[in-house]
Amino acid sequence: MKRLGVNIDHVATLRNARGGLHPNPITLAKEAINFGADSITIHLREDRRHINDIDLKNLSKTKIPLNLEIACSYKMMKIALKSNPKFVCLVPERRKEVTTEGGLNLSKYFKKIKFIVNKLNNRKIRTSLFINPSFKDIVYSKKINANCVEIHTGKISNLIKKKKNYSNELEKIKKCAKYADSLGIEVHAGHGMDYKTTRILSKIKEIKEFNIGHFIIGEAISVGLSKVIKKIKKSIKK
Repeated sequence: MKRLGVNIDHVATLRNARGGLHPNPITLAKEAINFGADSITIHLREDRRHINDIDLKNLSKTKIPLNLEIACSYKMMKIALKSNPKFVCLVPERRKEVTTEGGLNLSKYFKKIKFIVNKLNNRKIRTSLFINPSFKDIVYSKKINANCVEIHTGKISNLIKKKKNYSNELEKIKKCAKYADSLGIEVHAGHGMDYKTTRILSKIKEIKEFNIGHFIIGEAISVGLSKVIKKIKKSIKK
C-alpha cells in the first residue's frame, strides 16, 4: 500500500499572514490523519517563514507520525535530535527561494550529510534525502547510508500541468526508482504533485510514499481537506 504524507507548511503560512493562532497547523495535522493521511510533513526552515519551533514542539507531543524536513546544518540536526520525529528528510535550502528548487548536492556536501544521517540513524530516526532523479545521486545516497530517497518531481509536474511531453522525465524517474529499490533504498516522491501527477507516478511500483503539501492545502480551500485527501489516496492506489 502506497503511503501519503501531507505537508502542512502552508497552513502556517496562512496563519502567519495575520498573526495569532488561526488556522492551527496542529489541528489540521490531526484532521489530515483522521481523513486518511499516513504521516504529516513539516519543513522547519532556518528563517521560520511558516512552521516555527512551537509548531514542532507541539507536534512532537502528539502521536502523529512526523516527517521533519530540515536543511543540512548541524544546528538543524540538533533540533531534530531533540524533537525526535519518526522521520527526517534532508533538503536543500536557499534563503531567497520561494520553494525547494531541486535536489541536494550530495557530492559537494557528502561528508557533512553522511555525518548528519549517521547521527539520525543512530537514534533510529528514518532518514531520507531529497534528490534529483539521477543515478549518481542514488549511488551517493547508498554511500551515505540513507534509508530512503525522495525524488524531486517538480519538473515532471510542471510538464504535465503545461500539457507538454513528459515521457523522458517519467522514464528517468522510473529507472532511478528501480535502481534505488535494487540497492535497498526506499523510494518516495515529492514536489508539485496534484491528482493527475500522482495517478501517473503511482504506476511506478517502487515508489512507496508521496509527500504533497501546497496542492492539498490549496485545493482544500475549495472542496475541503477530507475530499482532497480521499481523492489523492484514490489516485495513488490506481
